[in-house]
Amino acid sequence: MPWQEVRIHADSAHAEALSDALFDLGALSVSIEDAAAGTAEEKPIFGEPGMPVEALWEHSVVIALLEHDADAATLVAAATASAGVATGNFTVSQVEEQDWVRLTQSQFDPIQVSDRLWITPTWHEATPNAINIALDPGLAFGTGSHPTTWLCLQWLDQQLLPGESVLDYGCGSGILAIAARLLGAGETHGVDIDMQAMTASRQNAEQNRVQADFYLPDEAPERVYDLVVANILTNPLKMLAPLLASRCRPGGRLVLSGILAEQAEDIIAIYANQFDLAVSASREGWVRIAGTRR
Repeated sequence: MPWQEVRIHADSAHAEALSDALFDLGALSVSIEDAAAGTAEEKPIFGEPGMPVEALWEHSVVIALLEHDADAATLVAAATASAGVATGNFTVSQVEEQDWVRLTQSQFDPIQVSDRLWITPTWHEATPNAINIALDPGLAFGTGSHPTTWLCLQWLDQQLLPGESVLDYGCGSGILAIAARLLGAGETHGVDIDMQAMTASRQNAEQNRVQADFYLPDEAPERVYDLVVANILTNPLKMLAPLLASRCRPGGRLVLSGILAEQAEDIIAIYANQFDLAVSASREGWVRIAGTRR
């Protein structure tokens, strides 16, 4: 049976409350999108830990998925009353039942990093005569599709030395630690604050038949590495500078990403007392910073 999709326009002050009310009244799922998406007025919203950001778009669309037999008009009236907004205009459309697993899988093709390195979802055939990282989309960040992950993978493919010890700080899905091992790294550890990342990383390492250990920050070994890679965001990278420096041996190398081009100078300056760093590549407005510890 098809479902019903309800779209309700709301301002930023009420969109969250409206979303919560729709859930409470039985919506199967609710999302909030920019009402101007796909137009010249579309507004991206970026945020990172420790930095204030605008919570939502000034003009949003709250989208709810309902059962096929739900009374959409009654539910919308109740939800808007609960959220303290006028009912206003809303639309209802039918969403036909589909093979959602197959549809989702069709959106993820293998990603080429180089001639020899690919990220390949498990439902695709491995690329012959290449190193294939078997990785499916999951709960933790890092499938290779984001520019910052791709930049770090490219560095590992081009610069990693055989047998080097590696720390992947902010490991997410474990993709960088797994890639390092497949490319010939020695002892490799990953660290993340998210327990779901621990689960995902360990499962992905097992799936790729590599040995890599993953830790929450308080459980991580206090040791130094030949290479430290951190693909996080600018604000955490600033706060983590002393810790990351303490984990990189003198003469060891540091690779940082998750940094927008306009933020690069700030990051380089913060690490300058212990590292010689420079922007080594960019992709879609994001940069990779790399260098050596003095």
